Parts: sequence; C-alpha cells; structure tokens
Amino acid sequence: MTNVLLYCAVVLIWGPTWIMIKYQLGVVPVEASVAYRFMIAATLMFAWASAWRLPLRFSPRDHGFIALQGMLIFSINFYLFYLAGHHLATGLLAVIFSTASALTMVLNAIRARQRPTLQGMVGALLGTIGIGTIFWPELVEVSARSGASTGLALGLGGTLCFALGGMVSARNHAAGLSVRGSTAWAMAYGALLLTCIVVFNGESFTFDPRPPYVGSLLYLAVFGSVVAFACYFALLG
Repeated sequence: MTNVLLYCAVVLIWGPTWIMIKYQLGVVPVEASVAYRFMIAATLMFAWASAWRLPLRFSPRDHGFIALQGMLIFSINFYLFYLAGHHLATGLLAVIFSTASALTMVLNAIRARQRPTLQGMVGALLGTIGIGTIFWPELVEVSARSGASTGLALGLGGTLCFALGGMVSARNHAAGLSVRGSTAWAMAYGALLLTCIVVFNGESFTFDPRPPYVGSLLYLAVFGSVVAFACYFALLG
C-alpha cells in the first residue's frame, strides 16, 4: 500500500511539471533557472532532514556517489530538458521522458547481467505507448519543426542522465544512506554544478519577478523537487 501511495504522489506531482517548465523559458538563462530551482530545493531538504534529525554526515566515498547522483539527476538532465524546451513542446518532452522506465530496465539488465521480467517489460511498453498515444499529433508534426532533431537529442540525453542517476540513487539507498539527507546533498551538488555552468557560459543570474515565472519556480522547487523526489527515491529503493 505504501508503494501505491508513493507512486500516485509521484505521478500527480510530476505530471504538471512539464507545463511549469514552459513558464521557466524566456527571460532567465536556462542554467540559472535550474540552479534557482535546486538552490531552493536543497535548502528546504536540508531543513526537512534537520527537523527530523536525519543523518546529514556521510563518508567521502558516499559523498562521491551523492555528488554523482546530483550531477545526473539535479543538474545535467534538467539542464538538457530545459534546453530541449526551446525546440519541442513540453508535452512531447514528457513522451521522451516516459522512456526512462524502459531505459532504466535495460541499464539494470546490462549492469546485473540479468534479463528483465516479462511483467516489467510489458508495463514499460504500455506506459510508453499510452503517453505516446496522447501526444500523437505532436509526434507526427515533429519532423516539420525547426530544431526538432536538436530537441529530441537533448531530451534523450536528459532521459539517459535521469536513468543513470536512478541507478546511483538505488546504490545509495542499498548502502543505507538517508533518503532525505543524501538527497539534500545531491541537490546542493547539482545547484553548485549549475552555478559553474552559468559562469562558464558567461551568463548572469537574472530573475523574472512576474507571477508565472515565480509561481512555476516555486512549484518545481517545492513539489516537483522536494516532495516528488523524496517519494520517488523511496519508491525506487
């Protein structure tokens, strides 16, 4: 029953995030928007872990895996997805992201040298077909759009990063690391990498004070990151 509730929470919260990402594109550089998101999320997650007195101290080796998780899930993948949003509708990005379950299954099979279960393969296939059917009009028109191939490549790259990050997260959970404590650090590492990307690209930390940007940023940080990822990593474990 707990897994069912966690799954429902992830689906209901992450569903609207693809709409919210649309309002993050425009005035503020993509890397800065993602950095803002995980700066806020990391702060809240540290506060959450501290309030519940959860472990926040980890060994240097564990910090290495936590940093890798942060780079794959809380920086590079979202950076790529936000960039892809300039070329593709966010609904189509949701279709691309839906392949993460199948991709994770393949990666786990390669790592463990174990064939995926038939039930798992059928579930992943049905999920992908279902979302693909919903957004079929966008799929058939994608070839006519300028920059569509770039958007597809960026979206697939972001999905691959997410799948790899999920494997690292599973390792951290298996090692007994606190989900909220390790996630707080992972988000902080992700925000740090994004800050470095902003500086490297010569961008500035501008901000858009208009309600659509601020509202979508808060939703993505609080619900789309803190709450949803806490549920997702617990479910993944």
